[in-house]
Amino acid sequence: MKHSSSMILGFSLGFAGLSLGKTSNQAPFVNLMTPTLPTYASQTEEQAARGSLVGRFPGFKELLQPSIDPGLASYQPVTQPLQGNYTLASSDVLAVLSQQWIDAFMLMYPNVTMQIPAPHAGSLGALELTKGTLDGVFVSRELKPSDIDGFSAKFGYPPTSIPICGGSYRQFGFLDAMAFVVNKENPVEHLTFDQLDSIFSTTRARGGPSITTWGQLGVGGELGKSPINIYGIKPWNGFEEFIRQRVLSYNGRSGIAVNNTAKDPHVTWDATVFNMSRYVANDPAGIAYTGLAYIDRPVKVLGTTNPTTGNLVTPTYENIAMASWPLARIIYFNLNSPPHKGMDPVLRELVKFVLSKEGQQILLDQGVFLPFREFQQKSSLNLL
Repeated sequence: MKHSSSMILGFSLGFAGLSLGKTSNQAPFVNLMTPTLPTYASQTEEQAARGSLVGRFPGFKELLQPSIDPGLASYQPVTQPLQGNYTLASSDVLAVLSQQWIDAFMLMYPNVTMQIPAPHAGSLGALELTKGTLDGVFVSRELKPSDIDGFSAKFGYPPTSIPICGGSYRQFGFLDAMAFVVNKENPVEHLTFDQLDSIFSTTRARGGPSITTWGQLGVGGELGKSPINIYGIKPWNGFEEFIRQRVLSYNGRSGIAVNNTAKDPHVTWDATVFNMSRYVANDPAGIAYTGLAYIDRPVKVLGTTNPTTGNLVTPTYENIAMASWPLARIIYFNLNSPPHKGMDPVLRELVKFVLSKEGQQILLDQGVFLPFREFQQKSSLNLL
């Protein structure tokens, strides 16, 4: 099939269980009517221990694969000699990929030695970065607020976190994209970030009024009279932190989710993401956020408005791979870059290589994570 740079190979494949439709104003939405993924369980202690030692391996490669953005800049090795010994760390899901990146990098710079020893865990790596025992950390999520606070307290400035590639589309355990879901009988098809903030937060940083009933969202009948039953995840959790930062925080103000207290029967906080789809499938008045890999019940996946473009988008594979879905997740490289000294020149070149067309091709060959588009590459390069 011929495709332009804005198209994704195989986009028409693999959408069993997804029905596409139109709202009254002709906006597209996605309605997940049948389960498309199995019910997953948490890692066993043995699996976690193995991942810590050798890295975690995906259960399958994604059937759909995007093309590399032809606008991505290629890497041009610098002429001045680079040298030094560097110790890095990575999350377990990035152990294999990050090793491939540094292997390719060291071939270009034979006087540079880099290693990524076990154990592989993003949280541990962030702590060691604060201790000064590591030069950089590949982390498959946003840093914990406690990680940032601890680092800032020691050095007087925050760690430098550079986005280096996309997460996965729906790969279990590998930074799948997120979405908000409601019961399949709910007529709501999309909600803006402002509306989601008004539902899920107490701070309402986006300036909207509190939304507590479905009638406030234009729903009629008995459901319109019903309070909104909120399902979320207890802090700290990577899913919870992502939603807090991406949706509930705005214009420099940190968002705080609605309280989970015994006095509020309409708020349920769980320890993990595993049960979110089940809760909503069994509750006509429910709404939850979850990873796409954890949708194992017939629920409706809501569209939302991209805050940057103002366009209504849905979490299709194409939108996530093209970086237009605003709830797609990102992988970061974290390092200590003193403002008065600037970034280590070797680590700067490493990041430039990872962000390059060649570095993103290494990622694409793995068949799990999604390569950056040109505008994302430029944004990250500006941080250097």
